[in-house]
Amino acid sequence: MTAKPKPQGEFYQRDRGRHPPALCPDYKTSVARSPRFSLISLQGSASEITGPAFGHDDVGPLDNDLIRNFATDADPVGERIIVHGRVLDENARPVPNTLVEVWQANAGGRYRHKNDRYLAAIDPNFGGCGRTLTDEDGYYFFRTIKPGAYPWRNGVNNWRPAHIHVSVFGTAFAQRLITQLYFEGDPLIPLCPIVQTIPDPEAIQQLVARLDMNASVPLDSLAYRFDIVLRGRRSTLFENRLEGN
Repeated sequence: MTAKPKPQGEFYQRDRGRHPPALCPDYKTSVARSPRFSLISLQGSASEITGPAFGHDDVGPLDNDLIRNFATDADPVGERIIVHGRVLDENARPVPNTLVEVWQANAGGRYRHKNDRYLAAIDPNFGGCGRTLTDEDGYYFFRTIKPGAYPWRNGVNNWRPAHIHVSVFGTAFAQRLITQLYFEGDPLIPLCPIVQTIPDPEAIQQLVARLDMNASVPLDSLAYRFDIVLRGRRSTLFENRLEGN
């Protein structure tokens, strides 16, 4: 007996209760960023809805290896980890050939960016950026260094939990979605003012990468699994699509 095929081309109503309001005074930068009037719907231009398209020629062999893709004379300092998972649609179907990009702070909690003034040292062998394409099963993986927590000027003593920023491209630039993943067991997650803007505890849990000992490399790297759901009522929370996906 063959399995009944899943419905194709069907969209599920998004659950707006999972998304934080645009204005959250305890998250201070939202005060300046939040709109004061109703959003205006704009028609996408041809360039926005037709490209660019990314292929294997755009991704280098070390692009998904943040341990090696910037190193010159030594490996970067810090805990070596693997981050892996699948990109799925609302019916748990894989989304293949999708460009996934990541960027992050180093093990000390500092970004390689001219505006980052944190006291932690710059690691000369760590760039903090990578990218890869999902395979036919929607699978992706990165090797990297576990990022450190860092303070930020929101309150007197606010710290960002260790996190990695994740960008997923669709078939056009306007379909880019951005989120960030946290790590299981981090005590700073419930204390973060950004995380506290999310009203649904289940939505927060979908942003937490789970320790995956089965995918770890003995004597080398721990592994964390982070699946990304693009659409539907239980989609991953994307910070550039707070109104829903």
